[in-house]
Amino acid sequence: MIDQERIERLKIYVNGLMNGEDGKSLYDTYKEDIENVIPQEAFEIFYSLIQSGTTPSEILVFLDKVINVFYKSLMEYSKPIPQTNLFLKTLEHENDALVLKMETIKEAMRQSNLKEKKKLLWTLLVELETFNAHYLKKENILFPYMEKSRESFEGVSIMWALHDLIRKNIKDSIAITENPMSTEKQVDTTVAILIFSILGMVKKEKLILFPSAVETIDQEDWIKMHFQSFDYDFPFIEKPEKGDYTFHSETGELSLDQVLMIFNTLPVDMTFVDENNKVRFFSRPKDRIFPRSAAIIGRDVKNCHPPESVHVVEEIIDGFRSGERESAQFWIDIKGKKLLIQYFALRNSNGRYQGTLEVSQDITDIQKIEGQKRLLEWDSKK
Repeated sequence: MIDQERIERLKIYVNGLMNGEDGKSLYDTYKEDIENVIPQEAFEIFYSLIQSGTTPSEILVFLDKVINVFYKSLMEYSKPIPQTNLFLKTLEHENDALVLKMETIKEAMRQSNLKEKKKLLWTLLVELETFNAHYLKKENILFPYMEKSRESFEGVSIMWALHDLIRKNIKDSIAITENPMSTEKQVDTTVAILIFSILGMVKKEKLILFPSAVETIDQEDWIKMHFQSFDYDFPFIEKPEKGDYTFHSETGELSLDQVLMIFNTLPVDMTFVDENNKVRFFSRPKDRIFPRSAAIIGRDVKNCHPPESVHVVEEIIDGFRSGERESAQFWIDIKGKKLLIQYFALRNSNGRYQGTLEVSQDITDIQKIEGQKRLLEWDSKK
């Protein structure tokens, strides 16, 4: 659990390191906090530096020193990534393959013949450029979901800066190994810097990034992220199975595709707003009454209604949240159609409010129904 008081004390510790204060004295003063820091608190600390005006590039100067000090506590906190989290498991497998690739590069650096050493290293380093897909998946998929889930995760900009530094180190290493005039010392120094930066990134992902993401991102978002990841390559590993997520309950089971087909076939518009008033899902029936765009996902529900009616929506949700109401319904006439709009409170098995479901339906033809039409009266030719 995040300890805000510990975060405040560790901010003082990190600022002391930045300002050149004695490291041992600082450690002794904040030893207990350092030995109990958790991944999300580390994010809070670095985010506060950005908020105070420190740039990611400035933070990189002392970042590894801080991570090394926090290492023991972060390592003890570290837990295996759930097998069901296919997105992060894939990133983890890519990292495992990357570490093996680093061992191969280290072995190549032991070559005694400089010419052969450069040639072998150049081949391996060019292959290393393909690992950029791993960083792109973090930047374009993981980071946006993290930033949406918690403000302090804007601190991932520091990790983005590290990506750019690694990209530069790879290019520098390739250039130095293909330069016939470069010395062995230049090659060793440049490649060593690259190895240090890459393995350091693997450590930061394992100790801080992945644990923080697991604790804050919903399972439904991990599923989306897994599917989005197939827009990118999977460096150094076999392409994973895209998978078919299955929903299990006491009344049966459905694949993800079947769930979506059912939602989109029902003759109603559905929009789900979570307990924090954020839009999380909407269905796409063939003849949707009220248009919806994916851009509303994550938006506050008050920004999805006309100003003149938003206060009513907020009152309804407040009634659901307090337990005073379980549903609300309205009906309106639009372009010759009678529309029924219903709101339902969603509660878990303990009765705790979990969100609101908005259901809209064209009931024009339903109102015209008279008499009976039995199943046996079905005309297969119509």
